[in-house]
Amino acid sequence: MTGELSLPGEGTTSSMPSFSSFYRAINGRDAFPWQLRLARQVADTEKWPAEIGVPTGLGKTACLDIAVWWLASQAHRAPSKRSAPTRIWWVVNRRLLVDSTAEHARKIARLLHRANAGNEAEQILGTVADRLRSLASLPDAPLEVIRLRGGVRTRTPTDPAQPAIVLSTLPMYGSRLLFRGYGSTRRMRPIDAAMAGTDSLVLLDEAHLAPHLLSLCDALEECAPRERDVLPSVRSRPRIVALTATGRAENEFRFDLDEEDYAHRIVRQRLDAPKPIRLLGCEARSVGKTLASAMKDLLAGAKRPATGVVFANTPKTAREAFEHLKKLTSDSAEVLLLTGRCREREAERVRSRVLHSEDGMAAGRDVSGRRKRHLVAVATQTLEVGADIDAEYFVTESCGVRALTQRLGRLNRLGQHPHAAGFYVHAPPPRSRDGAWPVYGKEPKMVKDRLERAQSRGAEEKVDLAPCRVQDVLGVPDDNPGRAPEILFGLLWEWVKTTTPPPGEAPVEPYFSGIAGADRSISLIWRVHVPEPVTEDGRRPTNGIFRLWPRARNLESVSIPISEFRDILNPDEIVHRIRSDRETLELVGRDGVRPGDTIVLPSDRGLLDEYGWEPSSHSPVVDVSLLGKGLPLDREALKRLCSVSISEELVQMALGLGSDDEEVDPDEQNGAVSQILAVVRAADTPSGWTAAEWGAFVASLTAEAVEPKGEVPRLRSTTDTVGEERSDEFDELSLTKEPATLKRHGADVAARARTIAARLGLPSDLIKVVEDAGLRHDIGKVDERFQRWLDPDGKHDGGALAKSNAPPHRWERTRAISGWPRGGRHEVLSARLVEQWLDDRDGERERKLLDDLLLHLIVSHHGQGRPLVHPTVDGTRRPVVARIEEHTVRASADLSAIDWIQPARFRGLNDEFGPWGLALLEAILCRADHAVSSPSATPLPERSLD
Repeated sequence: MTGELSLPGEGTTSSMPSFSSFYRAINGRDAFPWQLRLARQVADTEKWPAEIGVPTGLGKTACLDIAVWWLASQAHRAPSKRSAPTRIWWVVNRRLLVDSTAEHARKIARLLHRANAGNEAEQILGTVADRLRSLASLPDAPLEVIRLRGGVRTRTPTDPAQPAIVLSTLPMYGSRLLFRGYGSTRRMRPIDAAMAGTDSLVLLDEAHLAPHLLSLCDALEECAPRERDVLPSVRSRPRIVALTATGRAENEFRFDLDEEDYAHRIVRQRLDAPKPIRLLGCEARSVGKTLASAMKDLLAGAKRPATGVVFANTPKTAREAFEHLKKLTSDSAEVLLLTGRCREREAERVRSRVLHSEDGMAAGRDVSGRRKRHLVAVATQTLEVGADIDAEYFVTESCGVRALTQRLGRLNRLGQHPHAAGFYVHAPPPRSRDGAWPVYGKEPKMVKDRLERAQSRGAEEKVDLAPCRVQDVLGVPDDNPGRAPEILFGLLWEWVKTTTPPPGEAPVEPYFSGIAGADRSISLIWRVHVPEPVTEDGRRPTNGIFRLWPRARNLESVSIPISEFRDILNPDEIVHRIRSDRETLELVGRDGVRPGDTIVLPSDRGLLDEYGWEPSSHSPVVDVSLLGKGLPLDREALKRLCSVSISEELVQMALGLGSDDEEVDPDEQNGAVSQILAVVRAADTPSGWTAAEWGAFVASLTAEAVEPKGEVPRLRSTTDTVGEERSDEFDELSLTKEPATLKRHGADVAARARTIAARLGLPSDLIKVVEDAGLRHDIGKVDERFQRWLDPDGKHDGGALAKSNAPPHRWERTRAISGWPRGGRHEVLSARLVEQWLDDRDGERERKLLDDLLLHLIVSHHGQGRPLVHPTVDGTRRPVVARIEEHTVRASADLSAIDWIQPARFRGLNDEFGPWGLALLEAILCRADHAVSSPSATPLPERSLD
């Protein structure tokens, strides 16, 4: 693993550093023996073990370090010879609000990005960073880090060839693998499927919580065979590695600690960390109260202010324990509540306290005693995994062997608290459960019996559940993950058809979560301004609002069971649901709400408090979308936000409208805007906002009224530096800062697509097809109507345009004037022109497979054509005419005509390349187009692809 290594197109570089030196440069300390041994094994065998059985608290996040280092170590190889996957997924079966793994991933990326030629550690990081940069299509950031937390909109790797760490929940990964990505639009589903289903190492944390995903990947291989691989075979499908200390001990491909690890001082200290637990019984109706009382008793025996964690099995029980504990401890303890049912805003407050370096409970903190009072976190399973916290005291509700093992990992995690102690609170199951507990079945009774047996053998009532003893005491888990339905090609084929999903299609979650574990939840967001939905004829309602703006983001959403939401709705209540395009709204009744929906509620509806979902709360909810996006100029929104009443006349004047919709004098309009701004700034801090938050928000508002993409005008915020991501749905990717001709844009996309494909190691014939598709993907925009849309004033005379700098707020208006039909897809015309060119060139020769691939990539580069492109009302008789390789080509421009050959073409390409291989080819072109179309696009460097 040493010696001079040549990077593609970069000459020579310094020798690849050893893993031990790389780990030290990242973490500032030496690696454990098992970490070094695993890195050596992966590098020597070029594959990962099926299962890694290292106990919690011994640095399993180092698997990220190993994966990044291994990828960098192969950067000198020809792309087709590389076995290390480009993307590293870290998947957990929880929504983690205290996610130490995510923090560590960001740390790796940050250190690599900032590395320079300084000290030895900087040189090591710089070498690894340079090698990672050589793998991507642009030498920008060496490592991209993406966190998929569930809910609404999510990011996707910007470059399929970019080294990336993707931190994801099980549903977010599993849904993407099956072409139904949660939080993904229909047009991005194949792209997300390619990122999950190819060139990926999947590190499945606490894999015992997700056994069905392990079997699903094997079943998919048999269900969807392919004629040829797009990528080298070892990277053509995801490689899943189970990380669990309570997995299958008989697994011959399992990696475990060895004698060298047990002899290591720090490892031994953590394995021997005392965790004395007492068994405590209670009635089923008093679990929350008993959990709180048990923690109060533990804190009463503390010699100084201490830390504690209380685990409950449900958010309801956690809330009850939280309320009781606050009353019992009064001012002697700071009590926090953390469940998966909170937004990022509420979670951040709790997270910052839990992980505070001085008086929080982060592992490795200074334990010398600066704390002024006790700190207790009451939590659900969200703290079982991913949280690097170290509590002195511990109380848990009865649960299964695996869950208890994970929860114990938060108690005396580093072996620095000899006074550590805890309670296991056992209550009988609900009467309706037939002797079984929700989630854990009958296992809690078995755990109780084994604790009693161990307790009877000792001299004290306590049972030490140190990591080195916990398996001997609790024994083999007796949980039953249940079954998952069998995956069949017919089902997979329906999911692969992302453009035209059939009504009532099978949900994907049971196939990776199991039938019993499938999540039936919805996401909620709160807004001060809730737009009206699009009407059936596609026109704006009378108030002019038809799209949700800003678009919903996952950080503003809360996921809750659909049953709980239906319970709080009135029988005749109507709510706003985000449609499948993720941008427009529709109205549904209580019975119309479905699992997976995202519902937009008015902020004064309540149902959320400072710790998350609380159905009994009637207080207004903070609309976090306002921060950075400005203030809606809407009477109802202003009233919801700060309880001020603005006259309709003043609002209309601020919008530039007088009586009978006549335009008003600019000075009058500016005066109206200033009046509204003055009223808002004078208002009291709204309920739920902190004074600092509200002060910063109103201070950021300007007297400039902007109309974002035709939506409700807003007072602009000076903190809005990011802007809004453009949408494929409304062809807004055709808008850029500077106009671009079809010839220039096609050449740029072709070059970017070719670079990505070559960096990934695609065969030369496929690289050529992807490049050709990039060159001609937008040629259909030569249509006269589309050109009028791009250049409504006729100012551009440098050739047909692919991109326009037309004002975004005029985009819809200029489309209507141009005659381009609403919903029309330019890529349909592109494919027709190229198909006609192929026919003219080849005559009656039978169409080659690669010609079909070329046509499909062109027609699908905005997510359409899987297997059909939706027609639109048109009927134009004018043809579209283009020049291709000095040939004049004509084709019908009627967008109401359907290409009925496309479904057969799509099916044949799936058979040839497999669903994920074809999706990857689409992703290369799509992401190349997105990159070139981005306002911040960087020109491709002149680099060799040999």
